[in-house]
Amino acid sequence: MSAKTGPDILLRLLKSHYGDQWSIRRHGRLWVATTTNADATHAPTLIEENVEVFANQLEHPPNGIGNADLLPARIAQGGRRIGGTEDGPPEG
Repeated sequence: MSAKTGPDILLRLLKSHYGDQWSIRRHGRLWVATTTNADATHAPTLIEENVEVFANQLEHPPNGIGNADLLPARIAQGGRRIGGTEDGPPEG
């Protein structure tokens, strides 16, 4: 990476292009993006070391994991599991 295409310039370019959909930042060698859309069905967070892979994921985010419909219910219940157990499935 040359001085003309350094991480700061790339960060500004990515933010200007994807800033309405993603909150983008860098931590050392890692590129990190968090979606700004609470209703997104794709992965809410992207973390990549390779900026080309990162930019491709910003454009075509991978699928999300789990059931996003449970999130509002968990928040309403103070983060407790809906089934009444606190630390996992029942033993037995």
